[in-house]
Amino acid sequence: MSAAREASPALDVRGLVTRFDTRAGPLTAVNGVSFRVERGRILGLVGESGSGKSVTGFSIIGLVDEPGEVSSGEVRVEGVDMRALSKPEQRRMRGNRVAMVFQDPMMTLNPVLTIGDQMRMAVLAHARVSKAEATERSRRALETVGIPSPAERLRAYPHQLSGGMRQRVAIAIALLHKPAVIIADEPTTALDVSIQGQILAEIRRLADETGTAVVWITHDLAVVSSLADDICVMYAGRIVERGPAEAVIATPRHPYTRGLIDSVPGETEPGERLPQIPGSTPSLANLPKGCPFQPRCVRRSDQCRSEPPIHEFGSQSVLCHHPLEVVA
Repeated sequence: MSAAREASPALDVRGLVTRFDTRAGPLTAVNGVSFRVERGRILGLVGESGSGKSVTGFSIIGLVDEPGEVSSGEVRVEGVDMRALSKPEQRRMRGNRVAMVFQDPMMTLNPVLTIGDQMRMAVLAHARVSKAEATERSRRALETVGIPSPAERLRAYPHQLSGGMRQRVAIAIALLHKPAVIIADEPTTALDVSIQGQILAEIRRLADETGTAVVWITHDLAVVSSLADDICVMYAGRIVERGPAEAVIATPRHPYTRGLIDSVPGETEPGERLPQIPGSTPSLANLPKGCPFQPRCVRRSDQCRSEPPIHEFGSQSVLCHHPLEVVA
């Protein structure tokens, strides 16, 4: 790796804007998103369905197609701007320096090919090695993510593995080329709690040991509170709060973040009514003026009909006219 790449963050997203042409008119799904992830760190990208977090992940890795378009911004992986590359150059980066793990591994694993065939194809797509070496790399990758009897699993078909095992295979495929960045789009949502915990522990270990940066996309604050180093909270295509995970969870500054934390079942006493954020996520094709959260916000005022400013609180920043104060 060059000195310039070594000095750069693993991922640096600047002013990312992604738009879609729809029957309801043009909508901006990702609106000026910026963040950076250093090597070996995990960023939790959190928000409700429709907040734009998954589209942000697809935009980073270059998988947004018609009628969508990444209209502006930069996506730098180890200092290299992905958007400035040609399509063939992007394909060479994708799966090699930046990889993605999807929510449902059965949508990405080919049901008629063995795990070994699929992993060898992934190795040979980016490396000129023998079939034997590709097989050995695949076996080691399965071993790395904690799959027992990895040589035997290479001969299995996806349907012969459990959901948790298939997700580990998907993570192993993402790790084959020791990428700088992994985008993980809610990869544990469909798994039971015990398997989810095992995979979260594996991801934390892999980030620490390999130096891979991870963007973990989720709607579940309880997951990122135990996994992520940093958190970005998204709403209506924007990042409304960011900061170290511990600070954001302990002292949320945006009313939306506070609402997400309060709605976690574990935070409510047995028998009490679970708090909810009133209303629903607005249509991106018809956002309210000013702060998009203001129709649902208990702290709204007439001022909220104008664009909210950014407030800095040490390592935290929040996009809000009326950020929450810390109660001593």
